[in-house]
Amino acid sequence: MIHFPAQRRSPLSALSLRLAAAVALVFATVAVVYLDRDGYRDVNEDGLTLLDSFYYAVVTLSTTGYGDITPVSHSARLVNVLYIAPARVIFLIILVGTTLEVLTDQYRTGRRLTRWRKTVKDHVIICGYGTKGRSAVSALLENGLDKSRILVVERSSTALRQATAAGLVAIEGSATRSATLNEAHVKNAKAVIIATDSDDASVLVALTVRQLTAGQVRIIAAAREAENAPLLKQSGAHHVIVSSATAGRLLGLSTSAPPLIDVVEDLLTPGQGMALAMRSAERNEVGSSPRELDCLVIALVRRGRVITLTDPAGAEIETGDMLVYVRDDRPQSTTVA
Repeated sequence: MIHFPAQRRSPLSALSLRLAAAVALVFATVAVVYLDRDGYRDVNEDGLTLLDSFYYAVVTLSTTGYGDITPVSHSARLVNVLYIAPARVIFLIILVGTTLEVLTDQYRTGRRLTRWRKTVKDHVIICGYGTKGRSAVSALLENGLDKSRILVVERSSTALRQATAAGLVAIEGSATRSATLNEAHVKNAKAVIIATDSDDASVLVALTVRQLTAGQVRIIAAAREAENAPLLKQSGAHHVIVSSATAGRLLGLSTSAPPLIDVVEDLLTPGQGMALAMRSAERNEVGSSPRELDCLVIALVRRGRVITLTDPAGAEIETGDMLVYVRDDRPQSTTVA
């Protein structure tokens, strides 16, 4: 099942507003009838009390109409024509408003689903919306990827609500199943990020994605244990991030070289000061040394291979190279003159 970002207020809020509108309409009708009570006649012919006015308003607005209280004066009949009859229609609209809203939501969701299926392409599928999945989404958004091109696949209803609340499209189901990935249009995806809670599930997801896409879609997977990284690569993952090993290296650096941790955190935290970025080499930069550029280049990506500046092949920029550099990620501050 595909879940779209919520675009309306909560059902309790909508129901409360309808209830308040219905009660307000009843009280307004009671006031109109009671002020003109001399123009009405009941079966007892003893005049209308406030309770009688409530009774007449309720049975009239609900279209019950027992006929035991009737307008006899011209003014009372005019009020019934100009106010009571339209109020009856409005009251019925309020009562059936919930049903109308459900039908409208179903129609709107169907339209959104049809439109989404026609346009979804070159999107990124996030398998798992836990801590790693949310961090991956944040990184994608920081790099300029539109929310409409991010699709979450998750089994947990809580995680699904969090994803849709964040403005993402989510599919309820297991990413290990071919039917779920086909519903996510995995064959048209740009990449699949596997951020499940267990390495076993990650291996199954990678195998399923590779089988469905024939290896044409890039797969990036997270592994808890380093010993499972080769298995994930054999299963079809192009890149494997070992969370436990990475955390262990950072812990070691915090002991032997504490300032390096600050640098790494700065690079990984948006808006702190520095951030890693990548761009294509410009025509006027081809043939020059990466060290001579204004931006701080730390590596080149040439035909899918990372080349460090210490490598002799990285001494000169070639056509088609991608530059990996450190950019200023500090928020732009405005000064008031």
